Amino acid sequence: MSINRRNVLKQLALSGLAMTSVNSFATCTSSSTQTNQKLKGTINHSVCRWTYNFLPLEDLCKAVNKLGFAAIDLVGPKEWDILKKHGIFSSMCNGAEISLTEGWNDKQYHSTLIKNYTEHINLVADAGYKNLICFSGNRKGMDDEAGMKTSAEGLKKIMALAEKRGVIIQMELLNSKINHKDYMCDRSAWGVGLCKQIGSENFKLLYDIYHMQIDEGDVIRTITDNHQYFGHYHTGGVPGRHEIDETQELYYPAIMKAIIATGFKGYTAQEFIPTGKDNETKIAALKAAIKICDV
Repeated sequence: MSINRRNVLKQLALSGLAMTSVNSFATCTSSSTQTNQKLKGTINHSVCRWTYNFLPLEDLCKAVNKLGFAAIDLVGPKEWDILKKHGIFSSMCNGAEISLTEGWNDKQYHSTLIKNYTEHINLVADAGYKNLICFSGNRKGMDDEAGMKTSAEGLKKIMALAEKRGVIIQMELLNSKINHKDYMCDRSAWGVGLCKQIGSENFKLLYDIYHMQIDEGDVIRTITDNHQYFGHYHTGGVPGRHEIDETQELYYPAIMKAIIATGFKGYTAQEFIPTGKDNETKIAALKAAIKICDV
């Protein structure tokens, strides 16, 4: 059965539910994960919480620490205390969005979104964090240019506060071919156009390498040419959003080198769904992915 990121994100954001592991976390502290990797420091590594939701957040924090980095993406305010307890940074905060399909491109959601993001910008800043995710929403028959204009109109109403509090609002690029049918922000050019209309250094794009490989390809050139608009990166193997190893079509060391060459100092988060049959194997896959990207 496939994992529906949309439902997982909504559940995590709204309820901050506590999850129990499939197996004892003891299996995650085997010899393969006990020793911290010595990382080069050229990439700020993170991992998306939802792809490792077979572990309680407490145990994911412990695993992340053992692997030698200290950040987790897509954790909302209700669980930041757990991150802080383990010295883990919330590298991409969530919880202000309505959903992936109901976003800034539709005026009927603006009042709710403005209220939510005003509250969360302050929460993010007060907690010492920086990045807050947002979504365009689906087209639903809307013209892309009209959707961009409407998105810009709504987002401009929260940008003064974001700038004042030092929070970066980041809209994620998602593919509309396989995973998120009808999603509007499904091309880099559309996202870059939105950034230009908003005209704020506190609005960026979350460039998801997996999604953009599916919808447009030409990943390295796109990063090189548009890096000033990209504030965060996600990984994932194509096809299938599984491990970023030799089983898939992207060569991540070259992509990471291209990101480094732009002078990027933000976070790159692993967002692949591990295929291992047990927790130990899945954590080992995360360790391997971090090593692949640590160029």
